[in-house]
Amino acid sequence: MKRTWLLGGAAAVALCSTLVFAQDAPESLLPPGFDDPAPAPTAAPQPVQTRAPTFPSAPAPAGATSSPVVQPIPELPAAAGPLPEGMPSIAELEDLEIDELDELLGLKPKYDIPPAARRALTHVGVLSAEEGGLPSAALAGQPGSIVRAALSGIKRPLVSRWGHILLRRSLASRLTAPQGMNPVEFAALRTQALNNIGEHSVARAIAQDVDTGNWNAGLTNAAIDAFIGTGDIVGVCPVTQLQGGTREDARWQLLQNICYAFAGQGARSQNNLNRAFGNKIAPEIDVLLAQRYAGAAGRGRRAINLEWDGVDELTPWRFALANAVGAEIPEGLLANQSDYFRNAAATTPALALSRRVDGADVAGARGVLSSQAMVDLYSQLAARGANDGPAALTASRLRDAYTAGDPAARIAAIRDVWGGTDGNYARYVLTAYAAARVTPSADLAEDAADLIASMLTAGLDADALSWASFVGQGSEAWGQLALAQPARANPVSADQMAAFLGDDGSQDQRKSKFLLAGMAGLGRIDNATRNDLAQSLSVDLGRESKWSSTISAAADAGNPALVAFLAGLGMQGSGWDKMTPRHLYHIISALNRVGLSAEARMIAAEAVARG
Repeated sequence: MKRTWLLGGAAAVALCSTLVFAQDAPESLLPPGFDDPAPAPTAAPQPVQTRAPTFPSAPAPAGATSSPVVQPIPELPAAAGPLPEGMPSIAELEDLEIDELDELLGLKPKYDIPPAARRALTHVGVLSAEEGGLPSAALAGQPGSIVRAALSGIKRPLVSRWGHILLRRSLASRLTAPQGMNPVEFAALRTQALNNIGEHSVARAIAQDVDTGNWNAGLTNAAIDAFIGTGDIVGVCPVTQLQGGTREDARWQLLQNICYAFAGQGARSQNNLNRAFGNKIAPEIDVLLAQRYAGAAGRGRRAINLEWDGVDELTPWRFALANAVGAEIPEGLLANQSDYFRNAAATTPALALSRRVDGADVAGARGVLSSQAMVDLYSQLAARGANDGPAALTASRLRDAYTAGDPAARIAAIRDVWGGTDGNYARYVLTAYAAARVTPSADLAEDAADLIASMLTAGLDADALSWASFVGQGSEAWGQLALAQPARANPVSADQMAAFLGDDGSQDQRKSKFLLAGMAGLGRIDNATRNDLAQSLSVDLGRESKWSSTISAAADAGNPALVAFLAGLGMQGSGWDKMTPRHLYHIISALNRVGLSAEARMIAAEAVARG
């Protein structure tokens, strides 16, 4: 396959060969005299005696005495100098634990995995190309500096659900590290990027695909964030055992002592945590939570009272450990929780179902939860039969949306699930498959745009396109379908675009601007119409920036992985009001050119639905 080098960043590999000259004759590698040793001299033959003769011993001379042989006492070496500075005393050495002594003497192993079981670093990831991942060699020849800049810049969730899904798939793919980048650093950057978009489970999987003995500081930090994000606190224990005292920060010390308890060193864990509490190395609630968690590993169930008084901030550490030990977090802290905690709650099995359902609205809108996963959560709530307020009512109406025999009853139930959501996109995700079961008709034309938007959250473009003959030209439903269809024979006309603009009631005509950007990125509008609409909407799609030049060059190189990373970099934000039509155009165009047209179409249609 022909390889295109991005931006000329991959240097040519010089080939070298070593000439081996044949010798005239084989030469021995043994020292002289060892090849053909001289024959040993023949000893004179000795008479063979079958029995040794006995002779009478001669009498000892008178007055003779025996003297013992006294060996001389060897001289002792000069006294050794003082012990090295910082060396523990004998008493201190006796108090050391085995692992502390091993670390002091340099006996602690670097790896906890036998050599035959260690994994190579040539391909790191959990999703192969056969399973839907990106090609493993997609980044092999690309400059590491560009990949590093793209991944380091992904610090927040994305505005697009489909953009999130694409970025997650790209980061989870089994990839070879780019040119000039250590594979462990590459894994660390991907793990941290996944943490930053709320995909802690996938981040943990990427970190665990690298043997713990190979972790550097960056991967260790990112992995700890992933373990805390998933509530898997003891998952940190292998690295705390291998890296030992290389770190002294408070979080590391608390984790290390939790792991001591689960390694059977309960007394050591308890003593260290008591000292940590007295020394105030961390806020009291953090140490108390660590003590409660560590206490679950020992036989003695020591009572630890969690004092939340004075705690005015909920942190990932407090959230994860409180949920793990079954402690109730005060409502005052939960009332002001950020989307981080609601997203994490949706994927935490230890939490009550009502709290997971509440978090599903955030996780579903982001793309962390699929439509089927959201339906599963609400199905569990409906199966309990308890009246848990609005969530229970939504679960009941969702069941009607899927199972009611009357089509009118199903569409009414779907509307109820949508109602009162204040634009919550997750409710469209929740009803995606129910919307696909609605028979298209002109009587439901007013609901067509919402039904199509719902179906496209799950990628059900074929079901959505069955509404094509029932929607008006230039309507919002038509705009979504014009972007979502896999192929189009003729370009979109200026009249169709003008009709859409005329009916657009979105703020600052954002939907029309996104429609123009999507059509131009997919190549479904001619240049004349594009330029006229761009001028009337005051949109400059052709303006270049360093980011747009880079993603365009990545598309020219045919590199889907780098395009996906750069697209994720450009889609960060709290809402679609943060997305510009110019950025959307470059993203759609680049994705379409590298073979990711399905994702490009879904992102473009989503922009119109959520604009």
